[in-house]
Amino acid sequence: MPMIRRPSWFSVLLTLSGTAAFILLGIWQLDRASYKEHLLAHFEHASAARAVPFARVAGSAPGYRYMHVEATGHYLANHIYMWDDQTEGELVGVDVYVPFAVADHERPLLVNLGFLRHGSSELDRPPQVPRLRNGTVTIHGLYAPMPPPGFKIGGDQLLAQRHYPKMATYLDLDVISRDLGRNLQPGILLLDQDPRSGYIRQWTPTFMPPARHQAYAFQWFSFAAAALVIFFAMHRQKPRDAGSSDDHHPT
Repeated sequence: MPMIRRPSWFSVLLTLSGTAAFILLGIWQLDRASYKEHLLAHFEHASAARAVPFARVAGSAPGYRYMHVEATGHYLANHIYMWDDQTEGELVGVDVYVPFAVADHERPLLVNLGFLRHGSSELDRPPQVPRLRNGTVTIHGLYAPMPPPGFKIGGDQLLAQRHYPKMATYLDLDVISRDLGRNLQPGILLLDQDPRSGYIRQWTPTFMPPARHQAYAFQWFSFAAAALVIFFAMHRQKPRDAGSSDDHHPT
């Protein structure tokens, strides 16, 4: 039967501390997965909930509350922004953003109108934007955080452009505020779906999905198991070979 050599205190402490750390990280990832599942449920509920006046959330960061709101005002239709290199299924195109001047509020609200695909032969030209409604209108959607810009390649491309629509490979509220010369609301509006709009609006929360956290949890638990296996493998005392020199008898 294999025997275990007496390990040093250092190797015991190192293995126990490492294993404990991996297990705690795995539990933390499972907790994050549970939290994200709660956020997804809240997102679905908010999408179907009755819209509340925008004044309820004006000036506040949306976080992940995803309030369904309605706002009355008018589009700043001469200031259209396109977030390039976006995808919807197998389609490649842009997300279209337009500031919306909300009645009785100084700071405009940036509205995500939805996704427009590139024409097959016009990848270097912005898609044709459907005509915006003129005058005072009431719009409905989810008040949400601006998606993270990812890698900011090429600097503030918007500020160097002179004509609208302006197109860039990343957008953020600070850059658009500087371009407008006006501070924007700290969140954006994801417009409700409308088949007549010409846009694709398949909204999903902009955070790591629960399945990714669960995969990371499995990874950390695997590290914990591997640490224990390595510890016992390194301290396993090998049995003496039956044919070793100690067992030879003189002839």
